[in-house]
Amino acid sequence: MAFNQQDTECMALALKLSKLGRGSVGANPMVGCVITRDDNIIAQDYHRHYGESHAEVNALDQINHKAHNCNVYVTLEPCSHQGKTPPCVKALINANVSKVFVATLDSNPKVSGSGVRLLRENGIEVEVGLLENAALEVNRGFFKRMKTGLPFVTSKIAMSLDGRIAMKNGQSKWITSDASRNDVQKLRSQNQAILTGSGTVLNDNPMLTVRIQELNSNPLRVVIDSNNQITDKSLNIFSNDSETLILNESNTKILENGKLNLESALETIGSLGINNILLEAGSGLNGAMMDAGLIDEFVIYTAPIILGSDAKPMMQIPLKEMSEKISLKIIELTQVADDIKIRAVPL
Repeated sequence: MAFNQQDTECMALALKLSKLGRGSVGANPMVGCVITRDDNIIAQDYHRHYGESHAEVNALDQINHKAHNCNVYVTLEPCSHQGKTPPCVKALINANVSKVFVATLDSNPKVSGSGVRLLRENGIEVEVGLLENAALEVNRGFFKRMKTGLPFVTSKIAMSLDGRIAMKNGQSKWITSDASRNDVQKLRSQNQAILTGSGTVLNDNPMLTVRIQELNSNPLRVVIDSNNQITDKSLNIFSNDSETLILNESNTKILENGKLNLESALETIGSLGINNILLEAGSGLNGAMMDAGLIDEFVIYTAPIILGSDAKPMMQIPLKEMSEKISLKIIELTQVADDIKIRAVPL
């Protein structure tokens, strides 16, 4: 179907609204909803908090659930099952809506097409696919976890122009600018968890918290600790700012080399309802995650400095031949103060 400009603008607004739920909807997807009558917007809202009403119900509340001759634009297929809240499909049917535009189907097996089917069975016209790619991007972590059980992994790296992340003695404060480090705080707030390795914890003693108060986000801190080294409860990783999960042989599969099975570690994290996780680690864990094919995206802050050949590389991956090179696709390139911010995905 060819969607008109009004339809596209309404769904674009619903997508913008959906992003307001980032950091507060937990394991749920971010969803926005817009309701129109005679081409005029009469209600708009989004899923605000985990366990509370979904976007459709919040929008219907604004018009007392009286939606005769109304079009509804929703960024994800309305749920058809009883979860922490009643099914949104039932609310739309009871409100007597005329037509529902759905950006994309829900990959949750409890929904997955049944929401659209129930709407149609009750005489409501449904169109699917309006701005679908944008909707898939908004909830990329949710869709990945539903399909694979694994969260979407973004690796954040701060490096010099010659690809180094720390001096040989471990010094890394500070490679990038204040502006880049503030941008990292925003990046942390967009993820439900922050993943690091025991080496980073012992060497740097990081907090791994969101230090911009108005962002109001406290991601779970997760540490890969293959050798059970994290025992000192006075480390910053155990501060009261957020919860901390230590992954070791007691709760994660171990490989023959004595290292944690990283895919198993991500499965454990995914089982907690974590859709998006930010990897902030040294070259060892970054290299191991990349080698295992577990990094979905890179956000690399590159500073205009040179640290030299003795400094630590971005990743420990001992490639020997040019044919072994790892290719990335740059999807965004911006300047942050004097630094260059690169978003890239593995090919």
